[in-house]
Amino acid sequence: MAASLMNRAVSRTETLGAFRLSLNLLRNFSSAAAAAATENPSSDPIKAKRRKSKKNLIEVAQFLPNWGIGYHMAKAHWTGVSYEITKINLYKDGRHGKAWGIVHKDGLRAAEAPKKISGVHKRCWKYIPNLSKTTPATATAAQVQAA
Repeated sequence: MAASLMNRAVSRTETLGAFRLSLNLLRNFSSAAAAAATENPSSDPIKAKRRKSKKNLIEVAQFLPNWGIGYHMAKAHWTGVSYEITKINLYKDGRHGKAWGIVHKDGLRAAEAPKKISGVHKRCWKYIPNLSKTTPATATAAQVQAA
C-alpha cells in the first residue's frame, strides 16, 4: 500500500514537472518573440556591419595567382614598407608555412637578396595592389628607357 502511494506521488510530480517545463518553454518562446518584435519594428532588417577578418600572409596569398609570388604584401600597420614575395613553403594544412621576399621601401627595392619574412602567421597582412607585379618584360623596358 505504501509503495503504491509512493508510485502515485512520483508519477504526479513527474507529470507536474513536465507540465511546468512545457509552460516555461512556452513562456520563453513567447517572450523572445515579443522582444524581437519590439527591437526591430520595421520590416526592413538592418544588417550589422561586418568586420573584415584579419588574415595571415598565407591566407592572403592563396587568392593571388601562383600563391602571390611576385606580388607585394605588407602588414596593415606598416607605411611605405612591403615585401615582394619570392618563395613560399606551405605546411600540409595549407594555411601556414614560411615565406621569403625582397624588401621594398616607398616602392623601391631596399635590398637585392630575398630574406625570410618574419611574422607570417600573424593576422595582420594585406595585399598591396598599387605596386604592380614585376615582370621581366617591364623590367627590361625600364632598363632600355634609362639607357
